[in-house]
Amino acid sequence: MSAPMLEISGVSKAFGGVIANEDISITVPEGSITGLIGPNGSGKTTLFHSVVGYHPIDSGSIKFEGQEISKLRVPQIARLGMLRTFQQTRIYGEMNCVKNMLISIPHRDESIMSIFTPFPPEATEKAESLLEFVGLYSKRNLLAGELSFGQQKLLEFAMALMNEPKILLLDEPTAGINPTLINGIIDRLKKANEQLGITLFVIEHNMRVIMNLAEHIYCLAHGQLLADGPPDELRDNQLVIDAYLGAH
Repeated sequence: MSAPMLEISGVSKAFGGVIANEDISITVPEGSITGLIGPNGSGKTTLFHSVVGYHPIDSGSIKFEGQEISKLRVPQIARLGMLRTFQQTRIYGEMNCVKNMLISIPHRDESIMSIFTPFPPEATEKAESLLEFVGLYSKRNLLAGELSFGQQKLLEFAMALMNEPKILLLDEPTAGINPTLINGIIDRLKKANEQLGITLFVIEHNMRVIMNLAEHIYCLAHGQLLADGPPDELRDNQLVIDAYLGAH
């Protein structure tokens, strides 16, 4: 068993009188692909928001590589090596793919003068190499807005890789994507984990995808941890079937 990279311990979060997360504990080992499932409204995205610093937790602990991060803000957590993607892509549609990659470089000066500062050749080479890694090299000079939704998700994934994260939190990476692209996305996520050494923590509704991708899966329901275990174990868990599969 690898050392824990992300440790969520007894985390609770409420909005007014609505409890979104209640006493949730999850461990994501370094180098793993860990899944998070559950019906809509079960608290999955709220938990991701808490982990990366979008809102403070009410109680509990969140540690990244042994360091408590629950009081840190989003940029501070990102600099430690934790990034996330979203259900809806966050790309720059009026820029081509390479430019999208380049402006995602971490720690770049955000002053107005930086607009006129050329990117070093090695940055462009890295951008094009990662676009090739995700299968978008032939689209590198196209405007990002001209890509299909699935290709835009791949671009956002490549933009995250540009930051060399230690762990990447992916919020429904295959949602809304043409089924013909899904296997390619699964393959590239696995390669990022195996070849680039990036730990992945993945929310996914597509059961075929998460069962094929994750080594260990946690299931939330009504803001609470319902069950966890390897894919085969959760597939046959009646509580999961009732709460998750039964909800569709």
